[in-house]
Amino acid sequence: MNTDAGNEVLISTSNLGYTIRGHQILDAVSLKLHGNEIVTLIGPNGAGKTSLVRILLGLKKATSGEVYRKPGVNIGYVPQKLHIDPVLPLRVRDFLLTAGRFGQEQLIRVLEEVHMSHLLASAVQTLSGGEFQRVLLARALLHQPDVLVLDEPAQGVDIIGQQALYQTIKHIRDRHGCGVLMVSHDLHLVMASADQVVCLNTHICCTGHPDDVSAHPEYLKIFGQAMEGLAPYSHHHDHSHDAHGNVIPLACENEPGGHEAGSHDR
Repeated sequence: MNTDAGNEVLISTSNLGYTIRGHQILDAVSLKLHGNEIVTLIGPNGAGKTSLVRILLGLKKATSGEVYRKPGVNIGYVPQKLHIDPVLPLRVRDFLLTAGRFGQEQLIRVLEEVHMSHLLASAVQTLSGGEFQRVLLARALLHQPDVLVLDEPAQGVDIIGQQALYQTIKHIRDRHGCGVLMVSHDLHLVMASADQVVCLNTHICCTGHPDDVSAHPEYLKIFGQAMEGLAPYSHHHDHSHDAHGNVIPLACENEPGGHEAGSHDR
């Protein structure tokens, strides 16, 4: 992981097109992901988000246009869903080792980054949705990626857990200077967690700072009706959250045993 990447372009596309059996999936898509940047990719179902991610990962080949990956760039991927057979005797430690050969200290280090080190010996099947998403994130961190691609990272996580997970992702970005590309439908929270938002609907409808995109006519045309009745998310930081989303009052954060539950302002 290159902590000196700064604002260097790590991965980008230029006029990317992708067609299947005459059906245009992606049309003239151009985007850039820099180091130390979180870019969120949003769009309706069938917009081409999954195809774009697979092209970026090298799993599909674009029909036209160009994909640039910085030479030697290391990409870590967290899938949207991963099915684990419920009868398979698999501990978190064993699951992490499916990513390669790593020592115990390395496993603990990445689990500590996502606040899950206490689950090292736990059975994967006993984890909550939020815990499993964090373990998936830890697994991606083992290879010290320059780019993290997260496909619906808050899948199966309640709204409080989502906020805590997005905060963890920000901390990882800040600590390592990596670029983060998130694909998400969780507009209510994820818009506040991104540096840049790309709204995709086969082509790029609009892109920019979350505040600018949320007011853009093309964004409102696609998501306006879905957002009706939702108040803008405003999180008052008179507290923080642990890995489970439990509230920790700031006054208690540095006190021994100070992990109490408090009120939640929005």
